[in-house]
Amino acid sequence: MDLATFQWLLTDDGQALLAEATALVAGGATPLAAGSALRRTTTGERAAAALSQVELRERAAAKFGESAARMYFTPDALEQATRQRVAAHRAGRAAAFGAQTLVDLGCGIGGDLVAAARAGIICAGVDLDPVRVAIAAANLAALDLPGAVQVADATTVDHTGFDLAFADPARRSGAGRTFRVEDWTPPWTWVEGLLRRSACVKVAPGIPHDLVPGGVEAEWVSDDGEVKEAALWSGLTATVARRATVIGDGGLATITDEEDPGAAEVGTREVGGYLYEPDGAVIRAGLVTAVAAGVHGGLVDPRIAYVTGDEAFRSPFARGYRVLEQLPYREKQLKAALRERGVGRITIKKRGVDVVPEQLRKRLALTGDAEATVVLTRVAGEGTALLVEPF
Repeated sequence: MDLATFQWLLTDDGQALLAEATALVAGGATPLAAGSALRRTTTGERAAAALSQVELRERAAAKFGESAARMYFTPDALEQATRQRVAAHRAGRAAAFGAQTLVDLGCGIGGDLVAAARAGIICAGVDLDPVRVAIAAANLAALDLPGAVQVADATTVDHTGFDLAFADPARRSGAGRTFRVEDWTPPWTWVEGLLRRSACVKVAPGIPHDLVPGGVEAEWVSDDGEVKEAALWSGLTATVARRATVIGDGGLATITDEEDPGAAEVGTREVGGYLYEPDGAVIRAGLVTAVAAGVHGGLVDPRIAYVTGDEAFRSPFARGYRVLEQLPYREKQLKAALRERGVGRITIKKRGVDVVPEQLRKRLALTGDAEATVVLTRVAGEGTALLVEPF
């Protein structure tokens, strides 16, 4: 979609076409039938743009909730946009540290601007893409939120007048998604410069710990059990070295390296009555031993992110299982043991062992009526199979 087509979509005629496209799709029309109906009164390009927005709004509901129905998107920008709950957490944290003004250096379609504005922060955004800038402005207006956006190169913008600078560098090269910071746009050297003052930079969850500059806080965030991002906080917003934040339907919880006694203090131990599977953000942040300390437990193996203990704890940072018994680890004996227990449906969880759950499930060919969860892992370096149940 080019800029002229999007700008036309914001006119009264464009809004009428978008409403018609929405009604056609809601009524069950196929894309072909809906496109044919729309082209009776407009051009193919405009019809395609309207139908694309309807489709993107439906997809965006997973990230933006009810707001998606009033917003505008491009496919790439939607894929890159932050989930609403994660963006709201970040904006709330910025506001809590006293940020009254924020500049988004590479604002895309304005998802983070929306979150910042809702948190009461005066915000502005820049982006090199005129279409994304126009969409960001339209999204703020559609949600009745204040904010300013303009086309500009983020690397040349003077951001010293803002309390906080935010950036989400593009992590793609000509060959697709890249994990090399040298390929980011803007590059890592620019990010390092930005982090010398109060800033927040969204990065990939797989960022190596040793890449994080000294004095910068790295926060890994999961939403509904799925690790979504890491964020680097600098200046007044940096309070610890590492943090894991877990967002769920029940709210938000956070754990930091200050609560971590370390592996030497926690130690390893034999499997107790309970097994704990730390959240992905906790694992990425290197805070598994902090979870172990919180449940009065230890590690099953120095290199495996499972925690075991003798007490049942409900923790936002780990899923808990009651250990029912230890089963044979070898496949033939495991199959016999499960059949003996009448198991036909099995959930396989594994960590630290070379097993493909889908392939193993096929080979086991279980036919019983019972359902079970089996954990395949290493305990003190040895392959182990544990029959567990969630609690």
